[in-house]
Amino acid sequence: MIRPHGIELLRLPGVVHGFFDRSGGVSLPPADSLNLAHGEDGEEAVAENRRRVLAFFGGDMDLVTLRQVHGKGVVCVEAGDGRKDGLADALAPEADALCTDIPGKLLMILTADCQAILFSDPFKKVVAAAHAGWRGSVQNIVAATVDTMVKRYGCRPEDIRAGIGPSLGPCCAEFIHWKNELPSAFASFRREGDLFDFWAITKKQLTDAGLKPDHIASLNACTRCDMRWFSFRREKNTGRLGAVIGLLP
Repeated sequence: MIRPHGIELLRLPGVVHGFFDRSGGVSLPPADSLNLAHGEDGEEAVAENRRRVLAFFGGDMDLVTLRQVHGKGVVCVEAGDGRKDGLADALAPEADALCTDIPGKLLMILTADCQAILFSDPFKKVVAAAHAGWRGSVQNIVAATVDTMVKRYGCRPEDIRAGIGPSLGPCCAEFIHWKNELPSAFASFRREGDLFDFWAITKKQLTDAGLKPDHIASLNACTRCDMRWFSFRREKNTGRLGAVIGLLP
């Protein structure tokens, strides 16, 4: 059985969301078993896994995905976007965040150590999902997502809720070449040795974007430490987790 993990802040009327662990799918090792990324194993296995995610939420939604590129591009989802069959979307744009106010669209971000951040504005009825690897954090993809919610949909930052999914924790987010890869502003988030607290970085970026601290929550689940999650750093050749959010049709 598939198991989505939720964040209480995002349990809002008319909104569905979940951070899916690796259990309950049909993919074979090393992508066992709920791998949701095409290209990692057989196309039909991934399609079946995606159909199971859709079925969990009732099967009446369109799954909307991206070709994630570790940038800060944000795509606003329209009525004709997404698929119900679980197959790869050849028209999926290159970007790292999705936003929509259209019911029936299930936005999905794929990760295997990077952060997936889910957003919801319960007043404007807008949801969003962002992918933040370290490059996305450097480019502040979460601020770009909030900015799009404000400018496109009229959201107020103080109304937006955000949830941070499973990713490398401060115990495992090691950056040996951090002086060359990370901005100096990240130095205050350095922990023991060359470990960094990217959960704290994201929370700081969200509050800087105008979100209230008590409107931000995290699963505090480290993908490398916990075998329930796919982890590129632990396994190298592995599957991809799915984080989803949408407005019920």
